[in-house]
Amino acid sequence: MILALLVLALQGDAWVATPRRPTVGDTIQLERTISAPTGWRVRAGKLETRTDAEQLGDAATIPTSNGWTVRMDVVAWAPGPISLQMPAIWRLAPDGTADSLDGGTATFLVASVIPDSVRNPAPQPALGPLRLDRATAIPVIAAILLASGALLLLILWRRRAPRSVALDAATAVDPPVSDARWLSAGEPKAVAARASQGLRRAVAHAIPEAHEALSTAECLAVIEQARPNAPLRDLRELLVALDQVSFATAHGVEVAPLAARARTLARELKP
Repeated sequence: MILALLVLALQGDAWVATPRRPTVGDTIQLERTISAPTGWRVRAGKLETRTDAEQLGDAATIPTSNGWTVRMDVVAWAPGPISLQMPAIWRLAPDGTADSLDGGTATFLVASVIPDSVRNPAPQPALGPLRLDRATAIPVIAAILLASGALLLLILWRRRAPRSVALDAATAVDPPVSDARWLSAGEPKAVAARASQGLRRAVAHAIPEAHEALSTAECLAVIEQARPNAPLRDLRELLVALDQVSFATAHGVEVAPLAARARTLARELKP
């Protein structure tokens, strides 16, 4: 059979298969040279669908010195000798006339991809039961102990005692700026505001109802009701005068005496 295939491949217009020893699934290239007059063209048909072979793409025509070469790629799905009835080949003249040629038969031998040693596999004896590895709980216990120790160290670190910071000269509170320095800098409003705040704070400590959130008029009204024996007249004069200076509604007022009187009155109001 192989000798007959070789003789068929060596004929003049026979189809030539490449590679010579293809296997199942390989791309097989079939070529045939067609003689045609000058100016003629060649067109090949399509291979019929089969179960053991299939065409890949369209056939290609390549001009040669004495005609045209028709090239077609196929793939075989079964081992052994395969004969394909090739489609008709058309020769097209320049004037529009056509001539058809019989496609002939392309025969080639396809080798199997399965080695001969496994074509008829012999039955193998059953395997013995797999031996299971002995499991140990040591890694699990070690991981739990390690995680517990890390968690305990984290809790102790988060609950550490607060640091005690010793006060030194750098963190000591500076003494308040004197009224004379504020006045020399041209800030009488700051002196009046500080004196008024100190007096209102002292009043709030002595009389809780007269807290610092109240306005001056409301604070004086609460003092009059809650503490009739308080120095209401002095408080009214000092608070109103200091407010006038703070809000720049009074001019030419000596702020230093008012601030001194406010601090003296604040000391007197302390319990």
